[in-house]
Amino acid sequence: MTTDFTATRALFHIPEGMIYLDGNSLGPMPRAAAARVARTVTDEWGDMLITGWNRAGWMAQPTRVGDRIARLIGAEPGHVVMGDTLSIKVYQAIASALEMNPTRRVILSDSGNFPSDLYMADGLCRTLGQGYTLRVVAPEEVLDAIDETVAVTMITEVDYRTGRKHDMKAITARAHQKGAIAVWDLAHSAGAVPVDLAGCRADFAVGCTYKYLNSGPGGPAFIYVAPRHAEAARPALSGWLGHEAPFAFDPDYRPGRGIERMRVGTPPVLQLAALEAALDIWDMTNMADIRTASLALTDQFIAGIEAACPTLELATPRDHDARGSQVSFRHPEGYAIMQALIAHGVIGDFRAPDILRFGFTPLYIGADDVTRAIEILAKVMAEALWDRPDYKVKARVT
Repeated sequence: MTTDFTATRALFHIPEGMIYLDGNSLGPMPRAAAARVARTVTDEWGDMLITGWNRAGWMAQPTRVGDRIARLIGAEPGHVVMGDTLSIKVYQAIASALEMNPTRRVILSDSGNFPSDLYMADGLCRTLGQGYTLRVVAPEEVLDAIDETVAVTMITEVDYRTGRKHDMKAITARAHQKGAIAVWDLAHSAGAVPVDLAGCRADFAVGCTYKYLNSGPGGPAFIYVAPRHAEAARPALSGWLGHEAPFAFDPDYRPGRGIERMRVGTPPVLQLAALEAALDIWDMTNMADIRTASLALTDQFIAGIEAACPTLELATPRDHDARGSQVSFRHPEGYAIMQALIAHGVIGDFRAPDILRFGFTPLYIGADDVTRAIEILAKVMAEALWDRPDYKVKARVT
């Protein structure tokens, strides 16, 4: 393991002159990813063709890669599997959890959750009927809102807008005390903060890999099922590859053993190859060192921006225990400010209605980058460089 992030930074492709503070939305490309994917295309798909499912280990890839991610999220080996999208994995987790708690009808979430999670939960409730409902409360009200009516808590550990971090251990304990099942979305946790799924006794967890884990746009999601539920959780999406014996071509579905039953569709082999290249870099370090460096960078950024840009309002908690690995500021002209910042070489993003959002990944971001980003944002604000009509025209992706 190394704490020298100069070594890991050299392993990422970041365009010359760019300060990339948006790895919480799309991680940069590991330099080895292009060659890894090319080798998969030419040597495996090209030369092996369909025999690659056996010879190249494609069929085992989702669980093999899942075990590598398990280390980063505090999961037991053999209980994480890759595949499909995060929305699909959210649906799987909450559907299975509801079925395991059949006398209750409430999914509890919070207003800071990513909208897609809420959409999937609401859609599932409408499909099920029978009084199933999604109850949404303010993030700070979650703990008190868990009562004997709640079947499932569905919480994203780190708020995608503000970077506010929930207390996984406390919420999971309260859920279990009240007879609910805890489902966690780790989209902004995996690779960003230390996670201890096993220690917190989480029931289910899901997450994506194209943010902090650098698998590339459209990279596959993962799902975790606690060992105590592995043989009991019935997969709501009973896909071919989650069958006990896919190549028996049995017309009747029988769930596979353990985490294998949470597989649905064909593994995204090329994307998993890119992810494996990224995980080679993650193997060089550990989450405790990442967290120490991340907090130092975010502290530096908060202090610098507050000193230089008094009209920007901090939206991210100052408390380390309540902060993920991003910093967000509010401003009524947030979108235009971000466009000006991007034009000057600092890449962050905007989240409605007024959030400027910046992600910090020590694997490729250092203190010098933060100092320069502060200087550039200060110039954008002091000289009102954002106040141009073209910076105020919103693109399809913000």
